[in-house]
Amino acid sequence: MLDYVIKFILGGSLVVLATYLSKSKNIFLSGIITTLPIITLLNMTLQIKYMNDQEFHLAQKSGILGAFGLVLFIASCYFLTAWVKPLYAILFAILILFLYFWMYKQIAG
Repeated sequence: MLDYVIKFILGGSLVVLATYLSKSKNIFLSGIITTLPIITLLNMTLQIKYMNDQEFHLAQKSGILGAFGLVLFIASCYFLTAWVKPLYAILFAILILFLYFWMYKQIAG
């Protein structure tokens, strides 16, 4: 149980840090925190603990898919904000991301 509490506090701390950086108008750090691999490293630690080597390898393959999806999502947000408000840009980018994942599943099976 204590393990879950610690993970909850760590995750909440990251959200608080992201909120603080967004409110401080520190554009560079606010943008960088979007792509920090902190959660990735924590997740990999848990995967190593609970998965065998083959499952871990397959999970990392999916991670590569997710990394390309993240780049597509952020790039879509960046380019779409030139034409629409940020909220709409994010919604359109989510749609693009879902289409990307759907197309991947259709091709990869």
